[in-house]
Amino acid sequence: MGAVPLGRDYDRQDCALARALEVVGERWTLLVLRDCFFGVRRFADLRAHLDIPRAVLTDRLATLVEAGVLERRPYAAGRDEYVLTDTGLDLWPALFTLARWGDRHRVGPGGGRRRFRHADCPAGGADLATGGLCPACGTLPPPSALETRRLDPDTEGEREARDDAVSRALRRPHRLLTPLP
Repeated sequence: MGAVPLGRDYDRQDCALARALEVVGERWTLLVLRDCFFGVRRFADLRAHLDIPRAVLTDRLATLVEAGVLERRPYAAGRDEYVLTDTGLDLWPALFTLARWGDRHRVGPGGGRRRFRHADCPAGGADLATGGLCPACGTLPPPSALETRRLDPDTEGEREARDDAVSRALRRPHRLLTPLP
């Protein structure tokens, strides 16, 4: 007997976390959102960078648009791009915190391959601390005020595995939400 696919709904759970998981809890969804924060807006770029099946990406984008997390906008004849809405931007602290948890508990010593700096900090800026706070000014900066950079692969003893346009663009410091590539 084949596996029964899991549904998206948590009907018997009267909980805000269950309602949030109905939108962002499926496999690939948080990675799609991460890339949208990095500035990836176009279907082909999301697909190439994530190496995600076309049907899965189509479904995840439709769910995020329907939930008001992303907005679908035309950018060329017959082509659309996906832009985070205010509702989507509100997910940044959760994504950042989850990524930092992964750095500490799943990546290993030294943790993480990417840092985020408060680029618009009135106190000079610093890499964000746990919870997304800027240690220099003590604020929770919005994604538009952040710059991300990849740690030097030689320092980490890693080789760059991906060579798609988004991966190449993200090797350089980059302001979040600025369109890539």
